[in-house]
Amino acid sequence: MTAPDRPPDRPPVRIAGLATALPQHRLDQATARRAAGELFGGRVADFERLAAVFDRAGVRSRALAQPLTWYYDPHGWAERTAVFVKVATDLLEQAIGEALARAGLGPEAVDLLVVLSSTGIATPSLDSRLAGRLGLRADVARLPVFGLGCAGGALGLARGAALARSRPGSVVVVATVELCSLILRLDDLSKTSLVANALFGDGAAAAVLVAEEGRAAAPAIAAWGEHQWPDSLDVMGWRVDDAGLGVVMARAIPDLVRRELAAVADRFLDGIGRHRSNLAAVAAHPGGARVLDALDAVFGDGMAGLDAARAVLAEHGNMSAPTVLFVLERVLAARPPGPVLATALGPGFTAGFLLIEPGGEGP
Repeated sequence: MTAPDRPPDRPPVRIAGLATALPQHRLDQATARRAAGELFGGRVADFERLAAVFDRAGVRSRALAQPLTWYYDPHGWAERTAVFVKVATDLLEQAIGEALARAGLGPEAVDLLVVLSSTGIATPSLDSRLAGRLGLRADVARLPVFGLGCAGGALGLARGAALARSRPGSVVVVATVELCSLILRLDDLSKTSLVANALFGDGAAAAVLVAEEGRAAAPAIAAWGEHQWPDSLDVMGWRVDDAGLGVVMARAIPDLVRRELAAVADRFLDGIGRHRSNLAAVAAHPGGARVLDALDAVFGDGMAGLDAARAVLAEHGNMSAPTVLFVLERVLAARPPGPVLATALGPGFTAGFLLIEPGGEGP
């Protein structure tokens, strides 16, 4: 599905505010590798060879929901869920509050709150828990979304843009939080789990979207779209068993990106009358070091924005859904001279796209 450029009678959807948030606990990669050795070294065959993934992941540090010592003990569904609800709500409150402040808006201005996450469950949902803490109106509309995984930042922004465009003058907040570290399983001795332990971190991000005249300086979301590959449900996601969630992550993802993403991105751009040569920058979910190498091959080594993706991966790891918004924040701060393609890949197997025009007159 691709949303064309805006109808002439509708104002552009603007990103009025964008902010990120991180938990307070930090973990450098050398410490992460040492901890993995203490937790898994004596139980995983050929651990020393496999642990080289910590050196190749492109990650120097990341933030954690809990102190490192917490992860040395087993934790069941109930305890993990309690931590998820508390930390996720705190981070979302911080990110949304900052995004609203940057937009020059108070919480009473919010008409719709969209919250995305795939690393924990909460009923009442996170958005309902935030309403009172943020001071949202009693009639605010809320939309919790689960299951989009690493694509959630891009697809959530697209859903929010569609909702904002449908109701000019409304204020839509799109927020996402992932606490990937809570998925650590001491009983999972698979190579995929070890890769996840070397790669994933925790974080949150929020964007304030408005479709109204008078914000010409703010970036505009001109169009959005997505593509789902057929017969690809086993490429990425969670497996669920009695002990918790387990990572599903196919080794073929970088090869798939290198082989097929260019054609998929071109179809999206062609559908809105654009071309890769028109792009000033790409704000891509980094995935991992090998995925970033594949993105270099797709968009051209040296494409503006891919350095920001590498920096976010190095400083924060792969935070799943929020990561692309961390990258987008840096790309937009660099004031690109032309359109930016924001993109992320996630379970399904799905690619999400947004074309974002820099501040100015808009699309």
